[in-house]
Amino acid sequence: MNLSGRVWGATGPEQVARYPCDGLVEVPAEGWIRAVDVAAPAGHVFRWLRQLTIAPYSYDWIDFRGRKSPHVLVEGLPELAVGQPLLVFDIAAFETGVHLTGVLPAQLAEQYGQMAVSYTVRPREGGGCRLAVKVVTEADGALARRIRRRLLAWGDLVMMRKQLLTLKKLAERGGVG
Repeated sequence: MNLSGRVWGATGPEQVARYPCDGLVEVPAEGWIRAVDVAAPAGHVFRWLRQLTIAPYSYDWIDFRGRKSPHVLVEGLPELAVGQPLLVFDIAAFETGVHLTGVLPAQLAEQYGQMAVSYTVRPREGGGCRLAVKVVTEADGALARRIRRRLLAWGDLVMMRKQLLTLKKLAERGGVG
């Protein structure tokens, strides 16, 4: 059992794998990883990930000020672009159907330390896919910042677990409203 708040649902190989966000934090860093199996094609799951540019899919009453994340695929979303908002991050890189990677904007990085994230989708042999998310965050800093980051790891675990399970459910049912 992982008591650090750093891992949920990730296999051993997923925990040591390289992700697009690795290397985007320019100081000593630690990684948090969360993962879930999804019984839907990777391309379909990636369409749901794209919607993280418009909604959080976690606890909407906290993350979305009470508005409801869409439970259908939204048509006409803007094309993905570097610099586009992705939750609290800005998109730093993406590969359609494979990953969305973001970095924390400078103003938030001043408060929480440098941070980057990669949402990845990998097809599974036999069908479905694996949705894995890695957060890389600054590991050093003043005591207050390290305490805040540890609390953030636990908060992120709760919120991202809900997010991944919501995206899983929506992708598996096909996104029907």
